[in-house]
Amino acid sequence: MSMSRIGKLPIAIPKGVAVTLDGDTLKVKGPKGELQKKCVGNIEVKIEGGELRFITLDEERQTKAFHGLMRSLANNMVKGVTEGFVRRLRIVGVGYRGEAKGSTLVLSVGYSHPVEFPLPKGITGTVSKDGLIEINGIDNEILGDVAARIRKVRKPDSYAGKGIRYDGEQVRIKPGKSAAKG
Repeated sequence: MSMSRIGKLPIAIPKGVAVTLDGDTLKVKGPKGELQKKCVGNIEVKIEGGELRFITLDEERQTKAFHGLMRSLANNMVKGVTEGFVRRLRIVGVGYRGEAKGSTLVLSVGYSHPVEFPLPKGITGTVSKDGLIEINGIDNEILGDVAARIRKVRKPDSYAGKGIRYDGEQVRIKPGKSAAKG
């Protein structure tokens, strides 16, 4: 499905969600909070009959690209303020662990001292006993960024696979030196 086709799909505005356009800023307010994004591209935003639609005002390639992008971003905003988003990461390694202290994740991942990772405003996190990190928030973009930065604290190493990986991420394990001699 090409982006321009995605762009044409209207977004149903669920109950309890208010969508407003303030100049070129799209504001979405829902039970979990409020998000706003500047609209990009030569695109008209229409809010009517409980639906949000994006109409391209010219046939430029760039406009068509922004069409799908704006639709996806707006859809994520609506989903964010109603259900929120979750990203999961896993701490793998003997003695590696983490805990959530307020809005800070404390990660003990093989360095000489634990790493304190402050979560930005609007993002909450938990760490389970078996090393599952769950971060929640309403802004999908910020959440993805935070998840990537948590993973960077200790990327999975390619020999033992120890480190922080996305939940469900397959880490290819290389054979060590002894295997190479064979």
